[in-house]
Amino acid sequence: SKSSVTEVPFRARCKAYLVHIYTASGALVAALMAQAIFANDHRTAFLWMAIAVAIDATDGTLARHFHVKRTCPNIDGRTIDDIVDYLNYTFLPILMICHAGWLPAPVWLWAAFPLMSSLFGFAHSDAKEQRHGFFRGFPSYWNIVAFYVAVWLHAYGQYVVLVVILALSLLSILPVYFVYPNRPPKWVGFFVGGAVAWLAIVMWMVYQYPHVDPRWLVASCMYPAAYVGLSLYLDYQSRGDR
Repeated sequence: SKSSVTEVPFRARCKAYLVHIYTASGALVAALMAQAIFANDHRTAFLWMAIAVAIDATDGTLARHFHVKRTCPNIDGRTIDDIVDYLNYTFLPILMICHAGWLPAPVWLWAAFPLMSSLFGFAHSDAKEQRHGFFRGFPSYWNIVAFYVAVWLHAYGQYVVLVVILALSLLSILPVYFVYPNRPPKWVGFFVGGAVAWLAIVMWMVYQYPHVDPRWLVASCMYPAAYVGLSLYLDYQSRGDR
C-alpha cells in the first residue's frame, strides 16, 4: 500500500513540493508570454515559450528522481503539468497567431479548432503512451507551429496558415502516434540530441527575428521532418504490440 504523507520524511516532502512548484512555475511563464503577445513583442514571447519547453522537458525527470508520487501523493503533478502545457503549448501560441493577424476572418472560429481538438487530445486516456514512448495524435506543439508561422508561413498568406492549422487540428484527434521526444522507444541519441541541436538553431533564429536567414530556416526544418517520418515508421513497427 502507499505510504501516507506522515510516514514520508519532511525533507523528502519538501523536495517533492519544490518539484511541483517548479512545474507550476510554467503558469507564471504563461502570464509573461501573454504580456509579450499583447505587446506584439514576438521575440520575447518565443523566448518565454523556450523557457516553458525547458521546464516541461526537465520536471518529469526531477519528479521521478525525487519519487514525487510516493512522497507527495496528495498532489497530482500530472494535472498541474497538463494545465500548464495546455496554456503554453496550445492556448497562448494560438492566441499569438490570432492576435498577429495571421489567420483569416472569422479568426476565433478557426482558432476554436486547435483549441478544442487539443483539449480532447490532452483529455484522452491514451494521450501519452508511456510504455511505448508515444503521444497519441499530434502532440499539440502549437508553439512550434506559431514559430514557423511567424518566420515563414505567414508570408504565403492567411489561407496557407489556415490549412496548416486545420490539418494539425485533425491530426490532434486521430489515432496516429508521435514519438515522445525525451523517452523514445528507439534511437534515443538521435531524438534527444537532434532536439537539442534543433532548439539551438531555433534560439539563434529567435535572436535574428524578424529577419531570419533562410539557410537557418532550412536547417531548422530537418529535425522536425525527420521526427515526423521516424515517428510514423516507429508507430508502424509497434502497432503489433498495441
